[in-house]
Amino acid sequence: MALSQGLQQKLLQRLSPQQIQLMKLLQVPTSNLEERIKEEMEENPALELDDEKHDENADDTTDEFEEPVDEYDEKDGSEDEYDNIDVSEYVQDGDDDIAEYKLRDDNYPDEDEKKHFPFKTEISFYELLLDQLGLLKLDEREMRIAGQIVGSIDEDGYLHRETAAIADDLAFRQNISATEEEIESIIKKIQQFDPAGVGARNLQECLLLQLQRQKDEARQPDRQAKKVDTAILAIKKYFDEFTKKHYEKIQRGLNLSDEELKEVMQQIIRLNPKPGGIVSETNKVENYVVPDFFIYNNSGKLELTLNSRNAPELRISEGYRDMLKDYDRGAKKDKRQKEAVLFIKQKIDAAKWFIDAIKQRQHTLLSTMNTIMQHQHEFFLTGDETTLRPMILKDIAEKTNLDISTVSRVANSKFVQTEFGTYRLKFFFSESLSTDSGEEVSTREVKKILSNLIEAEHKKRPLSDERLTELLQDKGYNIARRTVAKYREQLNIPVARLRKEL
Repeated sequence: MALSQGLQQKLLQRLSPQQIQLMKLLQVPTSNLEERIKEEMEENPALELDDEKHDENADDTTDEFEEPVDEYDEKDGSEDEYDNIDVSEYVQDGDDDIAEYKLRDDNYPDEDEKKHFPFKTEISFYELLLDQLGLLKLDEREMRIAGQIVGSIDEDGYLHRETAAIADDLAFRQNISATEEEIESIIKKIQQFDPAGVGARNLQECLLLQLQRQKDEARQPDRQAKKVDTAILAIKKYFDEFTKKHYEKIQRGLNLSDEELKEVMQQIIRLNPKPGGIVSETNKVENYVVPDFFIYNNSGKLELTLNSRNAPELRISEGYRDMLKDYDRGAKKDKRQKEAVLFIKQKIDAAKWFIDAIKQRQHTLLSTMNTIMQHQHEFFLTGDETTLRPMILKDIAEKTNLDISTVSRVANSKFVQTEFGTYRLKFFFSESLSTDSGEEVSTREVKKILSNLIEAEHKKRPLSDERLTELLQDKGYNIARRTVAKYREQLNIPVARLRKEL
């Protein structure tokens, strides 16, 4: 095979480091932007807060020089690059003007710019079980077995690990030989812990533990105790029928009247299927939503504001500029000084790029949100979901002259606060559906009407998907039954049989 040599021309499109940086910043929500800026400041000492108080807490970085590694510049700090440096570009008059790199909105009230960081003291579900474990009268060996069992309980309060598997864990990890009977005995003790139902292996056992706790705590036999006994019997013998809401089979099997069946089912429904969830939800670190935008209705005119609370003012370090000025005034310029100047130049360039990326981020966010606000103008005035218009990423991308992927990054991680609540931006995007008149409406509107129909239905005779389809078609929406079923599932609404109530 003969070798040949030739020329080939290709047209490639590559993102610059600055564009990649901007794309990453677009994905960062306002609540995490401050942390991202702090990370950049730690990596680049030429970037600093434009704050009168920042010098009090800032470290002296002017004398700390690392190896001049620059992820933004592909040049290697050669003599040619040094000779081409125009120091005036970095130390020109007015370059330290605060307004040049100002990031916050002067028209935004100062009192609204205060940062709030709520903290909460809490005890975990695992710690709660360990505290109760300390109250048991167990020897050291039994305590280690109990600790292994407690450690196998998940956040919902269930013990999904088989007894034999727990015995193996004890043997291999703690060198403890324990029989399954011994482990079961300790499990029974742990199942007496609070909250009731903890340590159950499945939902049936969890409900039975809670009902048994109610029975044991009853002061004297009464009507309530009888309902508990009947509920225990129903869960033991007719658990499958209960989960499938085949109440008539339970009623016939236990020979109950309509009123007695209703009382028993209410007794069971009040139980907690996830006992550990009580503590987990209470102690769960709140994911506070920090809105990226605010939309106000000012006498019928919508006003959009970008939340700049977590975007502090940035500027180029004065110390780095002073070092360049000292170099410019000096006569002797040895190799060490040249390396230092190249390092400073790279860091200042990186800082400028980051500040520009922050400004471009804010411009992109405002442009995208303003287009969404204009497209869904009626919703932001009324808050009525049925007024939402069909809108896809392509619609916003075309109006803003942005790429669809850029709009997607903005929509997937940002929130807007309105008079009617706080919404994720992707909430406003939906496909279209045609009506009898040929008009295109948002699928969000159809889902809202579907939800209203199910909410207003008679719970003893819930509407089937076929009936819901007919009602929507009567309202003029061309929709198939399978589409209704899909929308119902997306709304996390169960089928008619599981929505039935006594």
